[in-house]
Amino acid sequence: MSTLERARCGLKAHPLALDAALAAGALVCMVAGSFAVPKDGHGVTWGVRTPDSLGLLLMLLGAVALVFRRRRPRAVLAVTGTLSVVECVTGDPRAPVAMSAVVALYTVAATTDRPTTWRLGLLTMTVLTAAAMLAGPLPWYAQENLGVLAWTGIGATAGDAVRSRRAVVQAMRDRAERAERTREEEARRRVAEERLRIARDLHDVVAHHIALVNVQAGVAAHVMDKRPDQAKEALAHVREAGRSALNELRATVGLLRQSDDPEAPTEPAPGLSRLAELAATFRSAGLPVEVACADLPGDLPAAVDLAAYRIVQEALTNVRKHAGPAARAEVSVVRVGADLEVTVLDDGEGVPGAPEDGGGHGLLGMRERVTALGGTLTTGPRHGGGFRVHAILPVQPTTAQGEPV
Repeated sequence: MSTLERARCGLKAHPLALDAALAAGALVCMVAGSFAVPKDGHGVTWGVRTPDSLGLLLMLLGAVALVFRRRRPRAVLAVTGTLSVVECVTGDPRAPVAMSAVVALYTVAATTDRPTTWRLGLLTMTVLTAAAMLAGPLPWYAQENLGVLAWTGIGATAGDAVRSRRAVVQAMRDRAERAERTREEEARRRVAEERLRIARDLHDVVAHHIALVNVQAGVAAHVMDKRPDQAKEALAHVREAGRSALNELRATVGLLRQSDDPEAPTEPAPGLSRLAELAATFRSAGLPVEVACADLPGDLPAAVDLAAYRIVQEALTNVRKHAGPAARAEVSVVRVGADLEVTVLDDGEGVPGAPEDGGGHGLLGMRERVTALGGTLTTGPRHGGGFRVHAILPVQPTTAQGEPV
């Protein structure tokens, strides 16, 4: 920090000292100006006359009043204006006491609003100019009288300009602070949304594969002694489900890596192209699944493709966990106009794991996925037994506010 900057910071920290220095400077200028006298109307001569004691007293009182200009700007303007009027009426030759009133008027204009500046500025200019023209010792058309009008106008204008500049700078700072807060809030919102999405993916992956592992491990334990070949096949399914779970967990958790980490997940997110493989894993776990998937266009949005796959995965997982050992499931994925409709039906004993029944988070995760894309999800028991999950996903996904993703 330079010497000038340190001095400026010190003066800002001690405003009374700054005002005292300004008052001293104004007093020096007023006293120096009081020695000037016109000479034959052709210039100014210094040191020709000495100001009278009343003029010196008025200049001193005006300078003392300026020390308090920040604390009571209007009162200081009234005091310096009164002193200036007294000097205009009694001073012969005249001393520049009005300089203190100009500084006080500048302070009022810089610290108040524009209407107040107009009112007090016009009042000060009118009173001082009228007193100088009508009650002073000089003719009304004298240059000194017009100088009073000009200097008071300059003081009011300069103060208003300084106040306007400060207001503009403060407005720019406020806008910058608001923009910074908005960016921080947007960043926090995006982080929260990403955390929620990753939590949904982790739940779907873990719930699906752990359910399959649990079923196949139970089968292997049940037939290990009597049918070792079937037990080996069940253990092979356990190994395959574990490998799939690890791969998907690695891809999902890889999203949490820092930008400078050496590796990033390159495996594409699962979609409807793997629907047959998904159904096969449930059939191997003992859940009969029928899949009806119409020919879908290959340009489905990635978010819709992933959401449809996860909905089917979670719905079949709930069927396997809650619908009973004799349940059967049907999966239907069709394109209807501008929407993709996903339906999962079963004929089991219901899905007690729904959040509405105080259970887990499966249906809640499905609902969040569908809502995030601007779609609708309908779940509930079927007439005659079983459970139904029906999701409508717009092919052009929208947010909850109806805006395109």
